[in-house]
Amino acid sequence: MPNFEYRKSTFSDKVAECVEVATNIPTTIAIRDSKHPAGPNLRVTPRAWLAFRAALVSEGPVTRG
Repeated sequence: MPNFEYRKSTFSDKVAECVEVATNIPTTIAIRDSKHPAGPNLRVTPRAWLAFRAALVSEGPVTRG
């Protein structure tokens, strides 16, 4: 299993909604919930990650109702 080095995403809420991202493995981006570091992670290709980030930027911030 790869040794992912996680960092908090800049898209995370600094208090409650915490997403961590590992980009240190060239072929895989790993995403996890910082409140559950031993829990499952989502793994995507760098291309998928770039598309996801681009979609976030084009859609603007998410608001809660």
